[in-house]
Amino acid sequence: MKKLSFAIVIAFAACAMQSCGGNKDAKENADSLNKTKDTTTNVAATGGIAVTAEDAKFATDAANGGLAEVALGKLAQTKASNPQVKNFADMMVTDHGKANDELAAIAKAKNITLPAAPDADHQKKLDDLSKLSGKDFDKAYVDAMVDGHKKTLDLLNMAAKDCKDSELKAFAVKTAPVVQTHLDAINKIHDSMK
Repeated sequence: MKKLSFAIVIAFAACAMQSCGGNKDAKENADSLNKTKDTTTNVAATGGIAVTAEDAKFATDAANGGLAEVALGKLAQTKASNPQVKNFADMMVTDHGKANDELAAIAKAKNITLPAAPDADHQKKLDDLSKLSGKDFDKAYVDAMVDGHKKTLDLLNMAAKDCKDSELKAFAVKTAPVVQTHLDAINKIHDSMK
């Protein structure tokens, strides 16, 4: 009976992913999968999820932002004309790549599904930036980094205060000062470009 229930849940999830795949981005799919991992009624079929829904949402939001920072950083490594912007992009790929790996390890242990790619909003930003070059690219990238790091810092500070899971909370506490350093650095670059 358990095998049949498991097969039905897997089939349902596969159908749901296929039917909704065209309308949902990777982050929305991860959030949906996490919602199906109900620890009270579905644990045998899904393996359950070891954190609250709010903590799982934090993990997917943080992963989404981290994936976007790395993707945008890689783009800036090739398109930026300002050496300061290129150096900042290198830091984004390194630091956010490391944070992404740490978060992925925590998520795996907690059975949290994370997005495999940035969401539609971040993908649009990536597409828009890829059409720019020179100083236009540098300015748009720097503006995106200022905005993105403010949002990420707010997310991490909230998680450091509100997360119920101790490992996710520790991740937020550890990562927030790094993001603050990034924000300070990109604000200096932003101010020097005026």
